[in-house]
Amino acid sequence: MREKTVIIDYGMGNLHSVNKALLKVGADVTISSDKSVIAAADKVILPGVGAFGDCMVNLQKYDLIDVIQKALSSGKPFLGICLGEQLLFEGSEEAPGVPGLGFFKGQVEKIKTNLKIPHMGWNNLTLKNPSPLLKEAEGKYVYFVHSYHAVPVDKSIITSVCQYGCEITASVGKGSVQAVQFHPEKSSAVGMGILKAFKEWQP
Repeated sequence: MREKTVIIDYGMGNLHSVNKALLKVGADVTISSDKSVIAAADKVILPGVGAFGDCMVNLQKYDLIDVIQKALSSGKPFLGICLGEQLLFEGSEEAPGVPGLGFFKGQVEKIKTNLKIPHMGWNNLTLKNPSPLLKEAEGKYVYFVHSYHAVPVDKSIITSVCQYGCEITASVGKGSVQAVQFHPEKSSAVGMGILKAFKEWQP
C-alpha cells in the first residue's frame, strides 16, 4: 500500500504548486484541512506564504494546532516549507506576542543585511548538519522569497545555510521533523530531488 502524504490546507500557502511537484515525484498526495485526514496521513507537509501572525490565526481558526502538534511528536515524516518552517519556532519578530508552534526552541528574526530585503531569488546552500533530504544539495542553488529567518537556540538543528550579506538559516531538522526556508517546488531539479527524498524517507 502506498504511503499517503497530506499537505495541510489552512487557507494560506502555495498548496497547488507543492501538490503538483509531489505528484511529479510519484507521491500519493492529498490537500486537506480535515483533522482526521491529517491524523491518518503517513507523511505531513506544512506549507506557508504570507505573514507569521496571519498564519497562526488561521491555524487556530481551522482548529489545526492540536493535530499538527500530534503529527510533530508522532515520529512520522513531517516537512515545513517556507513560512511553514518558521511556524515551527516559538515566535517571530514579524508578529510580537504571537506564539508559534514551539516545536523548535528559538525565534524568527528579520534578516540583518545591507542587501535588499526580501531575500528573493536563487542562492546556494552550504550544508551544516546531516539531513535525510539534503544529501545531494551541497552547493546547489534553490529559490528563496523571505524577509525573516529562523534563529534556533540549538545550532545543531541547522541543516543548511546560505549567505546574503549575512548567514541565513536555510533549513533545520531534528529526527522526523525537517523544514526548509526555501521553496523546493520552485527550485527546479534540486527541489524535486528534495521532495523525492521526502517521499522515500523512512525515519
